[in-house]
Amino acid sequence: MKKQKICLISWNVNGIRAGAKKGLWQWMKKDNSNIYCFQETKAKAEQVPNTLEMPTDYFTYWNSAEKAGYSGVATFTKLKPIEVINGMRLPRSARNDDENEFEKDTEGRVVTTKFKEFTLLNVYFPNGKRDVTRLNFKMEFYEYFLKYINKLRKNGEKIVFCGDVNTAHQEIDLARPKENEKISGFLKIEREWMDKLEANGYIDTFRVFHKGEADQYSWWSQRTGARKRNVGWRIDYFFVSEDLKDKIKNAFIMPEIEGSDHCPVGIEVEV
Repeated sequence: MKKQKICLISWNVNGIRAGAKKGLWQWMKKDNSNIYCFQETKAKAEQVPNTLEMPTDYFTYWNSAEKAGYSGVATFTKLKPIEVINGMRLPRSARNDDENEFEKDTEGRVVTTKFKEFTLLNVYFPNGKRDVTRLNFKMEFYEYFLKYINKLRKNGEKIVFCGDVNTAHQEIDLARPKENEKISGFLKIEREWMDKLEANGYIDTFRVFHKGEADQYSWWSQRTGARKRNVGWRIDYFFVSEDLKDKIKNAFIMPEIEGSDHCPVGIEVEV
């Protein structure tokens, strides 16, 4: 069978309805990638106007927060998945207790689409900046997520996960590391979890192709005109399990694409 490359894009759109008004659908048609993973959609599917500009050649899967105008993820894919799961749900036989908050996922943070070649998780990881309670929730989410994807791997699944991880991993991943050492998003405990993630066999695809490249960011504060000066953070990622490393043919950031305080990031996978 002839091999082909498929392109996957991840983008925190900071409101998909706002994104649509800024030309999101037109950009998708021009870009024409195979799969789009959107985070922070801030809407249920039925709240998004079904206009003529909206692409029609994608299967769409939404996981929206119970709270209106908050969080939410959506995956648009030209490839029909074998299975779709909202939240971090395991088969009943693999659960230790009753359904927990991460399986229920009332904040709409994870949608999983399973394909023959890989399992794709579109994730909007929590932000810990508000207070200690949210930081604790973020760290609990991190730990549960790692256990979850490890269980999927034990089940024989090859993992791709993408999204707004809300942490810059290394000093090279943000413009002003020293000034942000005590800010959630660059705390030692958050960065240590990303170390643990890599130690468990997950690969930051961007650094495979852009090792040592500085000034490569995916988020900029809107308060200070930071984007024009490229004072940013790289907090949006594509990670893959080690058994997919040789299938990843490219990884990139698209800072030229506007419409959100984040920009799209992407990979090309050979299938």
